Amino acid sequence: MAVKCQTIVSIMDRLAPRKFAQDWDNVGLIVGDPLQDVSKILVALDATHEVVEEAIEKKVDMIVTHHPLIFKSIKSVRSDTPVGMLVMKFIKHEISLYAAHTSFDIAPNGMNDILCNILGIYEREVLDVTYSEDYKKVVVYVPKGYEDVVRNAMCSAGAGFIGNYSDSTFQVEGTGTFKPMEGADPFIGEVGKLERVEEIRLETVVPQKYLDKVINAMLRVHPYEEVAYDVYSLANLREEYGLGRIGVIEETTLKELALKVKAKLKAESLKVVGDLERRVKKVAVCGGSGASLIHKAVMKGADVLITADIGYHDAVEAQHLGLALIDAGHFATENIAVRFIAEYLIDETQRQGHEIEVFVSEVQKDPFTCL
Repeated sequence: MAVKCQTIVSIMDRLAPRKFAQDWDNVGLIVGDPLQDVSKILVALDATHEVVEEAIEKKVDMIVTHHPLIFKSIKSVRSDTPVGMLVMKFIKHEISLYAAHTSFDIAPNGMNDILCNILGIYEREVLDVTYSEDYKKVVVYVPKGYEDVVRNAMCSAGAGFIGNYSDSTFQVEGTGTFKPMEGADPFIGEVGKLERVEEIRLETVVPQKYLDKVINAMLRVHPYEEVAYDVYSLANLREEYGLGRIGVIEETTLKELALKVKAKLKAESLKVVGDLERRVKKVAVCGGSGASLIHKAVMKGADVLITADIGYHDAVEAQHLGLALIDAGHFATENIAVRFIAEYLIDETQRQGHEIEVFVSEVQKDPFTCL
């Protein structure tokens, strides 16, 4: 059963919200019609000529990649340019193209968390914060006996999460007063008579992104006709997102860690900067090009940074700073996510009651050959 292209776009946007993407990036639906029917999807790292030919052969309706085909604005689409030729093939064969690049790198459970999971890095945090969201505190007054119903509704909608703890709320008993006026339909009390009611002051924290959802959930189950509630801004809580991760591993030598990286990422080769016998425990990672995070890794106390595309001068600078480096290659540090995205698409479409085919590219390969 086919789904609309826009449905797949929405599913991918939940995995890799476009608001996380860097300003210079180009993510989302790159080519295609949002109303197109999609029954077959091909997932790859890049939309290369080989991948597009594979898609045509498999008769897929959509390709989902990590790297965007179009990074910068183009003024023409011509068959004698590499990008133009591919765009024309997408249009001719009615294949849509979606890319989740830095949006997926930065997202929780995205590229860098997958990399950490594979390498056994735990107690991790964001290496370079690029996006943050504020928290709000919501306070609502509930007649005694209804506090659990309201609490459950709010927490189910996204309230009450602090770190690894859910359903975090506080309550205190008090007395509420009100006088229903003409035209009111009070849950408790009589029109024109001042009422005193035993109430619970219930308060909890809510990420800004869930605020409307939490308030609507609270209003749906609250017994009062007019609900008294307050929303406060918080200065001490923020939800932070960004590039790279830093965490810890079981202490080992740099050489042993490098060999583990090579095996786990199935890298044909890698480059290492630093004393191979050095003991390492605190590890920073960044899938793809992460040389710009060398100073961030040092500032956060990393022993080693695992990334790709390290240049000569980057290596010399890291040596001066006392930071070891493992360059496992751009392809190896990011291709790990392709199968994850394919499985995610299968799970999410099935959960919504759709049956589509999702393929992992069989022709995508590292453009570099190691001799």
